[in-house]
Amino acid sequence: MTIRTILVDDEPLAIQGLQLRLQRHEDVEIIDTCLNGREAIRSIKTHKPDLVFLDIQMPGFDGFSVIQGLMEVEPPLFVFVTAYSDHAIRAFEAQATDYLMKPVEEERLADTLDRVRQRLSERKGVEEAGRLKEALAEHAPEAAEAIVDGAADEGPAANRYEKLINIKDRGQIFRVDVDSIERIDAAGDYMCIYTGDNTLILRETMKFLEKRLDPRRFQRVHRSTIVNLDLVRQVKPHTNGECFLVLESGAQVKVSRSYKDVVARFVH
Repeated sequence: MTIRTILVDDEPLAIQGLQLRLQRHEDVEIIDTCLNGREAIRSIKTHKPDLVFLDIQMPGFDGFSVIQGLMEVEPPLFVFVTAYSDHAIRAFEAQATDYLMKPVEEERLADTLDRVRQRLSERKGVEEAGRLKEALAEHAPEAAEAIVDGAADEGPAANRYEKLINIKDRGQIFRVDVDSIERIDAAGDYMCIYTGDNTLILRETMKFLEKRLDPRRFQRVHRSTIVNLDLVRQVKPHTNGECFLVLESGAQVKVSRSYKDVVARFVH
């Protein structure tokens, strides 16, 4: 799958830098670049991209105005790229897929693209399911009605993310409710899963496990740590733009500068 992408930034050097970083990802095709919001709206309506990397502070139409200008069309996925962390909450309210801080770090960009690929795959699955239902409604209406009735009580993301994770540890199999997971630490190909009263070892990579968890609740705050945002009780500032999250158990987790946009969700 090729990710057709548009870059929007009023600084040409910022666009060039992002282009260079994206060249390493073979499935990303840059189909256009724009230097302001008005150009971006025209380009998005014309090219119908899958993904837009969008600067927030631009003269005239800012990033949020671009999204408002596309209300009447099927929107692409948006990733905000900005030098200012104070727009993070508004960005996520605008349904942004991610929020990157300048200068964009390659590892953080790779994580964002993984999230984009997952979202696009889910979107494609929904579209294919819709086409199947239309075909059934035309040729086998009884079967289509049965599918609709069976899905009536399920939300659109009912089966998208894990609710229970089976972990084989110390010769036993534990069925862990993801709601009870407080944090996850990576140690090579092993994950340390911390719940309120237990620590379990799972042989799995961080990237694979991250895809199984709902990103609205489980967020990476360090290259080797994921936390359950519902169990964060305090944010403690630290030096060099870093901070600590104090979790329900009292454990403290450092948030690296690359992921400080996560902390903006707790600032009101």
